[in-house]
Amino acid sequence: MIKLGLLLLVLPLFVLMGVYFWELNDVRACQLDGGHWDYIESVCRDAPQPFVSWLQRSPLLVNGGMLLSVVGLVMCMVGLYVKRAK
Repeated sequence: MIKLGLLLLVLPLFVLMGVYFWELNDVRACQLDGGHWDYIESVCRDAPQPFVSWLQRSPLLVNGGMLLSVVGLVMCMVGLYVKRAK
């Protein structure tokens, strides 16, 4: 139970950070070229675009990842609390 809990605790965080930094790379490349990033369409535009947070654009990914991490934390706590059967 502890191994699965640790996997659920850590893996969603790495996935979220990977997706976030993937998009951040595209945003920075667009800004360095003198453009403005359109967060809704995920394209570089010439005119300024409004900022739309990542939570508003993909709530299932963010909330689901955090929920899986909390489930993993609870599984780790239960696995450490329950005595092993001999």
